[in-house]
Amino acid sequence: MEESKRAGTLVPKTRLLDRYEIVGILGRGGMSTVYKARDLHFPNVPRWVAIKEMTVAVPREREQVFRTFEREAHLLAQLRHPSIPIVYDYFTIGDRAYLVLELVEGKTLETILRETKGFIPEPRVLRWAIQLCDVLDYLHTRPKPIIFRDLKPSNIMITPEDRVMLIDFGIARIFDPKTRGTIIGTEGYAPPEQYRGVISPLVDIYALGATLHHILSGQDPRKEPPFSFAERPIRKYNPNVSPELEAIVYKALAYRPEQRFQSAREMKAALEALYRKKYGDPNQPVDPASQPASPSEGTQTLPTRTLTTQTLPTQTLPTQTLPTQTLPTQTLPTQQLGGDTTSLSTTTLPPDTQAPVAGAQTAPQPLWVFEAEDEIRATATVQGARLFFGSYDHNVYALRIHDGQMEWKFPTQGGVVTRPAVAGNILFFGSEDGGIYALRPESGQMRWRIETPAPVRSSPRLWKQLLFIGADDGHLYAIHAEQGRILWKFNAGAPIRSTPWVTGSRVFFGTEAGEIFSLDHRGKEIWRYQANHPFTGSPVAGDGIIYIAGRDGMVYALDADSGWVLWRYRMGRGTVATPTVHENRVYIGAADGVLYCLHAKRGKLIWQFQSKHQIAGSALILGDRLYIGATDHHLYCLRLQDGSPLWAFAVGGPITATPVTDEQGRMLFIGAFDRRMYALPLEAGPSG
Repeated sequence: MEESKRAGTLVPKTRLLDRYEIVGILGRGGMSTVYKARDLHFPNVPRWVAIKEMTVAVPREREQVFRTFEREAHLLAQLRHPSIPIVYDYFTIGDRAYLVLELVEGKTLETILRETKGFIPEPRVLRWAIQLCDVLDYLHTRPKPIIFRDLKPSNIMITPEDRVMLIDFGIARIFDPKTRGTIIGTEGYAPPEQYRGVISPLVDIYALGATLHHILSGQDPRKEPPFSFAERPIRKYNPNVSPELEAIVYKALAYRPEQRFQSAREMKAALEALYRKKYGDPNQPVDPASQPASPSEGTQTLPTRTLTTQTLPTQTLPTQTLPTQTLPTQTLPTQQLGGDTTSLSTTTLPPDTQAPVAGAQTAPQPLWVFEAEDEIRATATVQGARLFFGSYDHNVYALRIHDGQMEWKFPTQGGVVTRPAVAGNILFFGSEDGGIYALRPESGQMRWRIETPAPVRSSPRLWKQLLFIGADDGHLYAIHAEQGRILWKFNAGAPIRSTPWVTGSRVFFGTEAGEIFSLDHRGKEIWRYQANHPFTGSPVAGDGIIYIAGRDGMVYALDADSGWVLWRYRMGRGTVATPTVHENRVYIGAADGVLYCLHAKRGKLIWQFQSKHQIAGSALILGDRLYIGATDHHLYCLRLQDGSPLWAFAVGGPITATPVTDEQGRMLFIGAFDRRMYALPLEAGPSG
């Protein structure tokens, strides 16, 4: 057996088990890499296979990850369907596990959507949908039904013959109606009940509806508020779609499971009936190259969604619209990742396309830009001369703030979407691998780790020696910060993704079931408040009032002692953002792209600023300036008094994090979905 000595990816000509010879890389994701390889047991004819490699460098995690990977192999080995790849082999070598699969030629549906200008013709989409229903029906009707749980364009392969293949069964599971599942899936495609851990075949029906909506409308649901498909009618964006197909898609997307198609077979019958009515026999083979193009295909660009200002019922005010300038295109050097001798490509920031207006200021130029390996979704933390932040590449990074050079990075087995907390010589954070970690901030060496049974998306909050953090298993954990020992945990009955707010005697937090809790420091419930929609954003306290906003579009002000509602304010859309409270004002952004400034005692609107897309992060206030990021790829600087814009800094992806500064207030740091952490200069201290 001739194995590669290289610690990273396998190089061409590497042989596994003296049977499979690596040709090249087909793709990467998380802890896995997929290779194209040749099966040498067939020397006279080239037999190509796909080999999925799972690498786990941390020994304590290896057994659990390998068990999951082996489960995927055993699950696939039992299945025989034209739309499911065949499993040939499974084995482990050292710290790596391998799954040998049928090589599926073609492109993912995600790639096809990205490369297509205009819309894909309805008959072609119908044929794909019928095939997807067929394979889902096969999975759902096994003696032990299998739920795919993550149907989306990137997990669907389209072959050169225009056949559908499902790929990546990593989170598929056997259905047991008596048990709840973990909250796994992709936001935008996952139905409401999946966020509560309720899994049934109807989860896949909803995800198929979301996928079809994406194909037909060109609107990516990951960029929109959850469960908001009704606000984006398919025919508004693509009038070539028939009303009958639109109705089928929206039935699959019903918020209540009982209002959807009750089986993939039922949905398939509706799709086939429509196809026969309009296009003929759905089972008749069609050459993809010979089918007529949609009137829009190849000639029409996808429509752009324009956010409009809404007139709020409480007060009629002019909405601030950004008077931006044309920012010059900037070419910035990116920092190299430690241990990698290959320089990353230079970063070209996109110019802002709007014209300058009188009074607008020029956005600052970055001092440095650091590029991680995947999206930066969460807020960074500064301690002294170091900047700490997590990334969806599973790592936590420590950078020098003055030049952006990396001092260390610590790997986990899941995305890190929590904001690190630092106390003395310990750095705390959670990971989607279910771990709560404590590291030494100067070296990245782990001090302790607590494993929970579900992802941790809540950020840690410290009070003296107590560490409070929520998890998707529905528990709020109280941990001895120094010893890493769980003192107690409170079962809230639903995932906790909001960050707890801690006072001298109370802990406040929200849940995905729409409840707000108040506990004492021993874990005893003081009160709870029930709303209608999840609280993903976090509570903030000020002057005896708890402020929190939810996905129902409401901002709540509750009495901290009793939980009584003091006032509520309805925004234009829901939110996952956390309020910022400052000098008797509350600042909160929402999915309608508006930043609202409210009176903290009365809940009345003072001013509002309209961005070009959702605002999911919180505001940073320095003197008379307010800084806020938006998913329209901009960081905005506003006047605190009236919300009038001063400048906008363009980045290469959505911003969901909150900007932070160094301890002197001279540098501002913001991460984005373009994988980059930006350092911007501020004035010589905040004005004011």
